[in-house]
Amino acid sequence: MCFTNTLMACLLLLSFSLIISLSSGADTITANQSLSGDQTIISKDQNFELGFFKAGNSSNYYIGIWYKKVTTQTVAWVANRATPVSDRFSSELKIIDGNLVLLNELKSQIWSTEVNSSNSNSVICVLLDDGNLVLRDGLDSNESIWQSFDFPAHTWLPGAKLAYDNKTGIKKLLTSWKSAEDPAQGLFSLELDPIGRQYLIKWNKTTQYWTSGAWNERDKLFSLVPEMRLNYIYDFSYVSNENESYFTYSLYNPSIISRFIMDYSGQVKQLSWLDTTQQWNLFWSQPRQQCEVYDYCGAFGSCRQSGLPFCNCLTGFVPRSQSDWDLSDFSGGCVRITDLQCVRTSEKYGFLRISSSRANKPQNSTALAVGSAGECESSCMNNCTCNAYSYDNNECSIWDGELLDLIEDNNNEITVNVKVASKDLPSESKNNGVIIGAVVGSVAVVVLLVGVIWFLISRNRRRFIGKTAVEGSLVSFVYRDLQTATKNFSEKLGGGGFGSVFKGTLPDSSVVAVKKLESVTQGEKQFRTEVSTIGTIQHVNLVRLRGFCSEGNSKLLVYDYMPNGSLDAHLFSSVKLLDWKTRYQIALGTARGLVYLHEKCRDCIIHCDIKPENVLLDADLCPKVADFGLAKLVGRDFSRVLTTMRGTRGYLAPEWLSGVAITTKADVYSYGMMIFEFISGRRNSEQSEDGKNKFFPMQLANTLIDGGDILTLLDPRLQGEASLEELSKLCKVACWCIQDDEENRPAMSQVEQILDGVLDVNMPPKPQALQLFVDSNDDVVFFTESSTSQSSQPHSNPSSHVSQAKSAASL
Repeated sequence: MCFTNTLMACLLLLSFSLIISLSSGADTITANQSLSGDQTIISKDQNFELGFFKAGNSSNYYIGIWYKKVTTQTVAWVANRATPVSDRFSSELKIIDGNLVLLNELKSQIWSTEVNSSNSNSVICVLLDDGNLVLRDGLDSNESIWQSFDFPAHTWLPGAKLAYDNKTGIKKLLTSWKSAEDPAQGLFSLELDPIGRQYLIKWNKTTQYWTSGAWNERDKLFSLVPEMRLNYIYDFSYVSNENESYFTYSLYNPSIISRFIMDYSGQVKQLSWLDTTQQWNLFWSQPRQQCEVYDYCGAFGSCRQSGLPFCNCLTGFVPRSQSDWDLSDFSGGCVRITDLQCVRTSEKYGFLRISSSRANKPQNSTALAVGSAGECESSCMNNCTCNAYSYDNNECSIWDGELLDLIEDNNNEITVNVKVASKDLPSESKNNGVIIGAVVGSVAVVVLLVGVIWFLISRNRRRFIGKTAVEGSLVSFVYRDLQTATKNFSEKLGGGGFGSVFKGTLPDSSVVAVKKLESVTQGEKQFRTEVSTIGTIQHVNLVRLRGFCSEGNSKLLVYDYMPNGSLDAHLFSSVKLLDWKTRYQIALGTARGLVYLHEKCRDCIIHCDIKPENVLLDADLCPKVADFGLAKLVGRDFSRVLTTMRGTRGYLAPEWLSGVAITTKADVYSYGMMIFEFISGRRNSEQSEDGKNKFFPMQLANTLIDGGDILTLLDPRLQGEASLEELSKLCKVACWCIQDDEENRPAMSQVEQILDGVLDVNMPPKPQALQLFVDSNDDVVFFTESSTSQSSQPHSNPSSHVSQAKSAASL
C-alpha cells in the first residue's frame, strides 16, 4: 500500500511538471509555463526561435530571437540587452501578473514587458513567423497587448515599423550592438525624421552623419537611396498621419531571408541569406565607406580606408581599452603613452605630423588670428589645453579638446600636427639610436647609416605611391595579399577581353572577385587615375569596385563577389532557369545601370561590350553591369571619340564596321541584341550544321511587326508563362534599339522609362539585318537575310572594312 501511494505521488508530480514545463517545439508560453536552460519556443513555420543565447565568446546569456533556418546563429532581437544573466539554467522567462518577465539566478526581475493587463491569468506569449514576439489576452485573441516590433534592437525585420509617434514624440529606432559580443546599446542609431521625411544615422543619438534624403512618394523611394528602385524584391511604403509617421517594407518572395541592421560598425546594412554558400551576403550599406562613420575610431584614433584594420592609434598613443579594441569596439579611442604635464617645464613636447585632405579635416577646431605657421605652432605649444594644430591657406586651426574623426590619406592637402611627448615621437628613438651607434664604434655607425639610407628610400617610395594613390576610398591592396586571398589564383570564375577573374576571401571573411588585367601598358600614375574614376561610380546596378593593386606589371582590380555568377549561365543553361518576371526585372535593372553610365556619373562612360557575360547577378538576382569604365572615357558633352574597335560578335553595332566614331548608341544596340536573348533564351547567333553562323533576331522582329503570335518567340522552357504586355514591350524596345542608323535608336533613359511604364512605345520600323560574322575559315561575311531584303536599304561596299572587322572579331 505504501509503495502504491508513493508511486501515485510520483505520477502526480510528473504530471504537474509536464503541465508547467515548456513543450518542445511549441510557439507559445502560457501563464503556467516557464523557459530556462536550453528550452526554446519556435514559430509555427519554424522561421524563428526564442531562447537563451550567448554572444560570441562572452560568458553572458541573453533572451533573444534568432533565425531558425539559418545555420549560423543570427540574432534579430534581444530582450535584456543591458542586463545579461550568467546561469541560464537558474534563470527563467515566464509570465507574472500579465507580463513576460525575466528572472535571473537570484530570482530577481531584470526585464519585463511592463504592460497593464485586465486579465493577467489569461495572458500568453506567442512567437510569430515574422519574428514578432507578442503578448495576447487568451489563446483565441489576435489582438496584441505588447509586441517586440515596438521595441526593435539592431535588426529591422520585414513588416516591422521604424516610426515616430506624432503625439508623444517617441521614436522606434534601431540601435547598434556595442560590439560583436555585447548586444548592449551601442553608439549608432537609425531613426526617422518626420519633418524632413527622411532617415538619419546618428552617433550617440545626437550627431547626424548620414541621411537617406527626402521620401519621394511618386517613385516610392528616398532621394539618396536609389537602391530602393529594386521593387521586385522589396515592397516599400511610407505612411504619415496625425498619430504616427513610419516606414515599413515587405518581401515579394517570402522565401527570401533578408534583414536590415544598424551594425556596430556604424553602418546600416542590408543582407540576404544564401543557401548555396551558407552565409549572409551584403547587398547594400551606408555610409559606403567605414571612415565616413562619425567618431568611429574614437579620440586620437586615425581611420585609414586603404587597409585593415581601419582604426589605429596615433604614434605615441595606445588604446584606452585593449579588450574593447580587440572586439572592434573603437569608441573608447586612444590615450597618450606619456601624459602631458603642462606645469613641468622639464617635459619636452613635439608634434606628430599627420597627412590628410581638407575634406577629411577633423571637426570642432578653433580658428586663431596669427601671421605665420610658426606662430600657429607656438600658440598650440604654449597652450596647455591645445592638443593639435593645422596651418592651411594662411589660417590657423587648433583643437583644444579630444581629436575626433581624423582620417589619414595621401592627398597631402593639409597637415594636422598632434602634440605628443618628445620621447614618444619617432625622431626621439632615431636620435637615441645615433648616440648608441656612436658609442659602440664605427662599424655600428656604418650599419646605422645604411639603415637610415634604406629608411629614406623606403619613405620616399611610399610617399611617391601615396601621392599617386587613388583618390576617394578605394583600398590599395598588396599583390601578395591578393595572392593569398585567392589561394594563388586557383579558383577561376571566368575571363574575357580584359583578363581573368578569380574568387578570393579577404581577412575580414568578405568574398571578392579579383580581376587580373592583361596587356595593360599604362604607367603607374595613369592607371591609378583611371581606377580613381571607376571607383567613384556607385550604383545598385553596377558592380562595385572595392580596390586595386598596381605593382610593376601586375594590375588587378578587386570587386564585390556576385554569388549567382553571370547572366549567360542562367539564360542559356537548362539548369538555371529564370522565370519571366525575373528576366524582365533584370532587363530593367541593366537599363538603369547603363543610364547611370551614360548620363548620370561624372564622366559619360561607353561600355562598348554589353552582353550577358558582362551582366552579373547578386544573391537576389539583381543585375550588376560589370567591366564598365575599362574602355575609353568621353566628356559629358558626348563628343565623339575614335576608339580601337572591340566588342563581341553578335552584339556589335554597324558603326563599329564603318569606321565612324562611337557614341552611347553603340551600347543601346548591344542592349537590344541582348534583349532578344532574354526573350528567346538562346544566343542571337548560333552555328548551323554547315559551320556557318545563323542570326535569328530578324525572325523575332518580323513576327512582331507582321502581327504574328509573339508567344512563339518566347523561351519554350517558360511554357508560355509570361506577361503578354511586357513581352510585347520588350520586343518593341529590342527592335527600336537595333536600328542601323544610331540616330533612330532610343537613349537608354528612354528605354528605362518604357520598361518602367512611364513612356509608351509605338511599333518601331523593321530593323535592317546587315550583320558581321566570321565563318569557319575566319573570313568576314556580310549578308542580308532574305526575309528582310525588301525593306533593307543598300549599304556601302564593306570590303574596305574587312581588315578592321577581322580585328574586331578576334577580340
